[in-house]
Amino acid sequence: MIGIIMFVVALLMLLLGFPVAFTFGGVALLFGLWAEGPEMFAFMPFRIQSIMENTVMMAVPLFIFMGIVLQKTRLAEQLLESMGKLFGGVRGGLAISTILVGALLAASTGVVGASVVAMGLISLPVMLKYRYDKRLACGTICASGTLGQIIPPSIILIILGDVMGIPVGDLFHAALGPGLMLIAAYIAYVLVLAWWKPEAAPAMPVEEDEGTRREQIMTALKAIIPPLVLILVVLGSIFAGVATPTESSALGGIGAVVLALIYRQFSWKMLFQSAQETVKVTAMVFAILLGATAFSMAFSYTGGEHLVEEWLLSLPGEKWGFLIMTMVVILVLGFFIDFVEISFIIVPILAPVAEALGIPMVWFAILIAMNLQASFLTPPFGFSLFYLKGVAPSQVSTMDIYRGVVPFILLQLLVLISIMLWPEFYGLTD
Repeated sequence: MIGIIMFVVALLMLLLGFPVAFTFGGVALLFGLWAEGPEMFAFMPFRIQSIMENTVMMAVPLFIFMGIVLQKTRLAEQLLESMGKLFGGVRGGLAISTILVGALLAASTGVVGASVVAMGLISLPVMLKYRYDKRLACGTICASGTLGQIIPPSIILIILGDVMGIPVGDLFHAALGPGLMLIAAYIAYVLVLAWWKPEAAPAMPVEEDEGTRREQIMTALKAIIPPLVLILVVLGSIFAGVATPTESSALGGIGAVVLALIYRQFSWKMLFQSAQETVKVTAMVFAILLGATAFSMAFSYTGGEHLVEEWLLSLPGEKWGFLIMTMVVILVLGFFIDFVEISFIIVPILAPVAEALGIPMVWFAILIAMNLQASFLTPPFGFSLFYLKGVAPSQVSTMDIYRGVVPFILLQLLVLISIMLWPEFYGLTD
């Protein structure tokens, strides 16, 4: 029972606000010394060395660098302005353009915070100006900003691939269908709401002049084509088998710098700042990974892993009982702790059980990724909610944001259930 007590203590400390990496490392040290003594940590240096030599995890800083460089090129601003003019004449057009831009930013940058902040600064004032329902506007921005969690190249898919021992390229390929389904569900919701309540998402007045319309289309194409080419280079090289995800992440980093040159936003100062921010984010991820490694080792050696595995294997309904239980647990944990902690602590416990039950691991990983995406939206601690609140005008309250994301959380859960019930539709069966 020491391992179970250790797990509960770690969760309580996280809820009290202690730093994640130090919580996992510190709790592991205290309980490990209590249970087994210093000998338990004799192999810790070898585990750290294996993390340092892990070529898959090299893709994490490179994709983060790509996203930060693109964030500084005003890519989101240009996309939103041009797409807004293109779709604004349709009821709900501004919300639809926000979702499409969110999808493009997800596939090219994958930085959730940057996407939500950019769209909150640019798109939210425009939607409020044209009398969009505040809850719809906020929900659309938060939901579309988190698409980077499921649409490749996604950091969470790289982490899950490493933790579960699945080729990252397979996960990228498998995540495309669910990601596109989620985008389609968001757009369908906006269109239905705009038809049912026209006052919630009114159309923008548009100029009927043919020359102006042609100019708008050309401007939109100029804004869309460069990031689209980068997406094709990064993902196309993986899917075609030309490059590994790690190699394609390097291509993405170079491509982002080339786009900065095209948009005339390149400077050595920008490059240095991007590299500096990349180091900070990467250091945070790897500090959590080291703490989680110590924690999982102590948890396993104190017998906690064996107890949990026995309990999960004895659940009624076998495979389906296990899947339903794990999805509920991950969803509830997502209300309180970050996707990185869940990936490094919870997933290593669940993966061997899933394998023992004969569950296809790629399917299981996509279910987890889709579930973890909801953690960015779920109150009270969803990161996207805080990102948007930080840049929203004063007339937008926290409750407006909370209420706005509820329909989008339900849509995510519906897509999650569809992946669970019909994996063959998404090509996720072996």
